[in-house]
Amino acid sequence: MEEGDGKESPTNSQQTVSDDDEIDYTTKPEFYDPDLDDKDEQWVQKKRQQCGSDAVLSCPACFTTLCLQCQRHEKYLTQYRAVFTVNCKINDDKILAEDTPKSRKRNRGGAGRSDGLEAPSANNQTFKQVCCSVCSTEVGVIDEDEVYHFFNVLPSES
Repeated sequence: MEEGDGKESPTNSQQTVSDDDEIDYTTKPEFYDPDLDDKDEQWVQKKRQQCGSDAVLSCPACFTTLCLQCQRHEKYLTQYRAVFTVNCKINDDKILAEDTPKSRKRNRGGAGRSDGLEAPSANNQTFKQVCCSVCSTEVGVIDEDEVYHFFNVLPSES
């Protein structure tokens, strides 16, 4: 920096003021409630009706709470299932079908269909897409028994 350009370095300036000097700590913050965490915990316990949960599930895009009471999958540790949810919407337009392992058959020696598609079976399960009601991010599916299966969520300690 040249001396004749009329600009001074902020570190050399006598005008530098710290943010702490501008804050008036004598007035109580308008949006602070020291008891808010306790109130939130009581609300969650009331909603859960004293039942335990493996996690509280949130949307990965907007962090909206989706489920307060869920069970973690035994094999796939990042997946959860639940019956009661909040802030979820079911997309009836997207219906997914999955063959259960009992209905899958191997194509051996030309037997069966040659196009690779299975004939409809009684063992097929259908799922509907579940999205966050705030930002529409896909977070899981719901099965025919109205059990939610979450696979795209952020779990947190419950």
